[in-house]
Amino acid sequence: MKLILTAPIDKLGVPGDIVEVKDGYGRNYLLPNNYAIRWTRGAEVQIDQIKRARAAKEIKTKEQAELVRSQLEDLKVQITVQAGESGRLFGAVTPADIALAVKKAGGPALEKRSIEIAKPIKTIGTHTVAVKLHDSITGHVSVETVAAN
Repeated sequence: MKLILTAPIDKLGVPGDIVEVKDGYGRNYLLPNNYAIRWTRGAEVQIDQIKRARAAKEIKTKEQAELVRSQLEDLKVQITVQAGESGRLFGAVTPADIALAVKKAGGPALEKRSIEIAKPIKTIGTHTVAVKLHDSITGHVSVETVAAN
């Protein structure tokens, strides 16, 4: 099956790449999760759009990644969540929630797939989350979860 990737997939490719995968992998995993679209001749325009969008968002150099890392480490990110009296959350904080909170706090726009939560955030308090900025550079952001009134 020939597909066009719309998201970075480990050991397969980056958005805009045309890949050949087994039918089951494409049909059961890549397509339903919107990680890829079917390849057609008319999809060449979509490939160009995906590559341009990726180039605009991508951190191109290590110096740029270091700058973003220093911005993240200086940032105070706070997320208001629903929690019980014992301090346990009703659900968990997702990478998308963290990306939105970082942007609201005045930080850089982050791709939710680059945010790595080692242990699910299910309690009130301060948690450290890793953000993969470049191949060899990982930043850390401190996220404080507070209960909604």
